Amino acid sequence: MFKKKAFFIVFEGIEGCGKSYQSKKLYHNLKKKKFKTVLTREPGGTKNAEEIRKLILSDYFGKKEKKKFDRYTDTLLYLAARNEHVKNKIYPELKKKKVVICDRFTDSTMAYQVYGKKVKKNFIDSIHKIILGNLKPDIVFILKVNLKTSRKRVNKRKNKNRYDKFPKEFYKKAQNAFINIAKNKKRYVVLDSSKENDELEKKIFQIIIKRVSK
Repeated sequence: MFKKKAFFIVFEGIEGCGKSYQSKKLYHNLKKKKFKTVLTREPGGTKNAEEIRKLILSDYFGKKEKKKFDRYTDTLLYLAARNEHVKNKIYPELKKKKVVICDRFTDSTMAYQVYGKKVKKNFIDSIHKIILGNLKPDIVFILKVNLKTSRKRVNKRKNKNRYDKFPKEFYKKAQNAFINIAKNKKRYVVLDSSKENDELEKKIFQIIIKRVSK
């Protein structure tokens, strides 16, 4: 029998790395073992945060509109969605000693906004200090993937979002950013997700069972 305790898990990586798929698989596997588990995502996760998500996406899909949000406006919208998500879902669920699985979190902001769009890191850090407090994931899975495999998976999607349409170089830069963020940090686990089998799913589950059993 596993001891009931709060545990915060995050999946990160570029489009087509399988993070949404693996987060769902882990959610179902933990539920089978009777863990009280919550699956959520960013941007989004609550009603208000999902509304902000729609606003961000609509800016990128307005075909007639040439003007886009300034990169700092864009970043502030992401952080506003995160504030709603953290205050109204992540913190309350962790207080109930649940396992929270999140598809994307703060490292995506670093990889895409800081490394990708050159938004100043201290700008984001100062806001995170207020909205996150001491909140940190207990474990972050960085799923790295062959860029050809990533593109192939993305092309199969019926509904594409803004990130699915960035150039190959952007994904390469973002993936390198995720790997650099994870370097020499105990909370991070970097795994290759290029292969199409269930080995990765099993490995992730084994890692989590060991961690939540401590």
